[in-house]
Amino acid sequence: MEPGVVSVEGVEVLFTEEQIRDRVRALGEAITADYAGRAPVLISVLKGGTVFLADLLRRIHLPVRIDFMSISQYEEDARASGVVRIVKDLDQDIGDEDVVVVEDIIDTGLTLSYLLTSLWSRAPRSLEVCTLLDKSVRRIAPLEIRYTGFDCPDAFVVGYGLDLQERYRNLPFIVSLPRERLADADPDLLLPYLAAPGQGRGE
Repeated sequence: MEPGVVSVEGVEVLFTEEQIRDRVRALGEAITADYAGRAPVLISVLKGGTVFLADLLRRIHLPVRIDFMSISQYEEDARASGVVRIVKDLDQDIGDEDVVVVEDIIDTGLTLSYLLTSLWSRAPRSLEVCTLLDKSVRRIAPLEIRYTGFDCPDAFVVGYGLDLQERYRNLPFIVSLPRERLADADPDLLLPYLAAPGQGRGE
């Protein structure tokens, strides 16, 4: 993929703005067809999934409602189990509702597996997962993912809701960074991409 007018050493554009837009449209069409005559609830986990959710719901031609959860790891060692603390729970009950969990990226799947178990305990009519990125190469927990945007390589990715030190979620495309650069990554590393609107379109 051509990087366009901007090039930062070691940074690669994985998915352009146009590619993302096309996949989000296709996912919205699939959900619209699968849930015809119903009003599914889209649930996003803050903060990363909000950008994807905002675009996806506008591509779903059904009377959907949305809700949010926010989670936090109990401690560093808890990452191995996926067990999390729910910081913000859902605002409304999902009993007997058709629920779609909207994720920005799925990695090992441990945390999502834990959340799905929690959601199933609330007796929804159905429960499915829609993710923009699936880093399946790192999967540990077995998951059934009904809707997937892109298979993602084992790389650190930023943009379209995904952050670098809580910044750059507003990039309209997704880039990857070498893991060896993360420990001492300059917070201004990706500023050139914000200054080049044509970058995300491959112009």
